[in-house]
Amino acid sequence: MSKYMQLTVRIHPYYKKSFAEAYPGIARRLGYLDEQWAEEGPSLFEIVGRLDKLLYQLEGDPPFREILLAHRAKLHKLYEETQEQIADWHLSKADQLLYKLEDIFDEIEREVGKI
Repeated sequence: MSKYMQLTVRIHPYYKKSFAEAYPGIARRLGYLDEQWAEEGPSLFEIVGRLDKLLYQLEGDPPFREILLAHRAKLHKLYEETQEQIADWHLSKADQLLYKLEDIFDEIEREVGKI
């Protein structure tokens, strides 16, 4: 590492249209907590990074909270593994983990559609 510079890797959201169109149920429920943040379209990785705080804030929305709690362990595991892969510069492996994270959010969206 350079004395005065550092290389970083960032995960930015990329939705073809918007977060709300990709995950309308999740976006609507997160919008109750922080409308601007939900409209900006946070990355799924960012949502998982804030998951514990969100779960605390979601005590007024028990059905959504329970869905997230059911997936919490898997989401945190993928989050930590992704961070490790990025730190080790294994970006292809990190990308594969992000696909798995998206699969879980697809499942969460389906579950939210049932409540």
